[in-house]
Amino acid sequence: MGFAEDHLIPLVDEGLGNSAYLVDLGDGRALAVDANRDLRALRAAAGRRGLRVAYAADTHLHADFLSGAVQLARDTGASVLASAAGERVFPHRGLIDGDEVDLGGLRLRALATPGHTDEHLSFLLLDDGREMGVFTGGSLIVDSAARTDLLGAERTEELARAQYRSLRRLATLPEETAVWPTHGAGSFCSAPPGAERTTTIGAQKRTNPLLAAPDEDTFVQRLVASLGSYPAYFARLTEANRRGPAVLTGTPPLPTLNAERVRALLADGGQVVDVRPAAEFAAGHIPGALSIPLRDQFATWLGWLLPDTAPLVFVVGDGQDMDEVIWQALKIGYEQLAGHLAGGMPAWLAAGHPQASTAFVTAGQAPDGPYLDVRQEAEYAARHVPGALHLELGDLARHAADAPAGAVVACGHGERAMTAASLLERAGHPGVTVLDGGPADYAAAHGMKLDAAEGGAR
Repeated sequence: MGFAEDHLIPLVDEGLGNSAYLVDLGDGRALAVDANRDLRALRAAAGRRGLRVAYAADTHLHADFLSGAVQLARDTGASVLASAAGERVFPHRGLIDGDEVDLGGLRLRALATPGHTDEHLSFLLLDDGREMGVFTGGSLIVDSAARTDLLGAERTEELARAQYRSLRRLATLPEETAVWPTHGAGSFCSAPPGAERTTTIGAQKRTNPLLAAPDEDTFVQRLVASLGSYPAYFARLTEANRRGPAVLTGTPPLPTLNAERVRALLADGGQVVDVRPAAEFAAGHIPGALSIPLRDQFATWLGWLLPDTAPLVFVVGDGQDMDEVIWQALKIGYEQLAGHLAGGMPAWLAAGHPQASTAFVTAGQAPDGPYLDVRQEAEYAARHVPGALHLELGDLARHAADAPAGAVVACGHGERAMTAASLLERAGHPGVTVLDGGPADYAAAHGMKLDAAEGGAR
């Protein structure tokens, strides 16, 4: 078996679109790279191999999740490895370009690769001087490079030019060198959907359109043109990671709350998040509740649509994993978890409180009224219903007044559309209908052909 198959354990977070890595160092110790605060999968993988995490390396100050490095330092005594330029305020070994860390046979060399962030490092793993692979974080990723606009529009081009130089530097590594990025398909830090999560330097030199750019200006143009929107919570987590997340002792409890306590929290500025499947929310929900079905993408939409300062009350359905709700919130810095409604909606109704409902229909049942598409720009641009109004879900609360009365709200399957409907209901738009399906279903049922965007959609 090769090194990767025998010693490298990728840990993929499908919801955030990221990969962490656990490296078996061969002596009962392990290196963790870009682990997030939800360490359940990493701990399970280490436990299966009898490993103790001795090193926790972060390639950059993450904006899309809270780092698990501080927690690993507390739990296993791991030495935290990170860029000295990041000015982290917790104990760590600050590295600069060219520094090497002896892992006990293997060595880790820091390579300065700014672009995605100013202080970004890649980590080259060496075995007796041979390049085994490189943890590229948000620099070189599969068939692209991570976004350069997280520090503001005024610095996007400057950082894109730094990213150009970083990718060119990485491309000088031997072609057989494995590339182990953090950001991948599904990450709002990166561009291409559906890509493989790992690659090699040689493969990227053949297939990555950014590496194929004939010059720096073309590279910058291509990279900047690929940048779409990203969740609002990204603006908060870089600084939270610089300070270091609070350490936790196990999974924090999520208290049970009776209906009266939930009403009191709502009246005092709390937010109700209904994590049940879209169909259950549609059948009946607390008026004003936000629908965010519990699935891989739950954290993304929680962090995009709600502040991290308001107490959160959750409505959970039968059989749903309470720990999953807790950890998805915690890994993006949502700590004000007030509790969950004891007994769910039946208890709410039994207490004599009202419920709201939302029409949730198949394509054949959908009316011919205005069609509101809440998918991301790239999804809309690829194929959409003719005449559709496009408002990204992340922007919908600010543009609720633009939503037409009696709209059919749709996404790709129905989950995001139900979230959108709940936002519209909160904004005073009753009577919306949610499509249980996507554009192709609607077009087929209504005798239409899907269009491609011509650049005018928002």
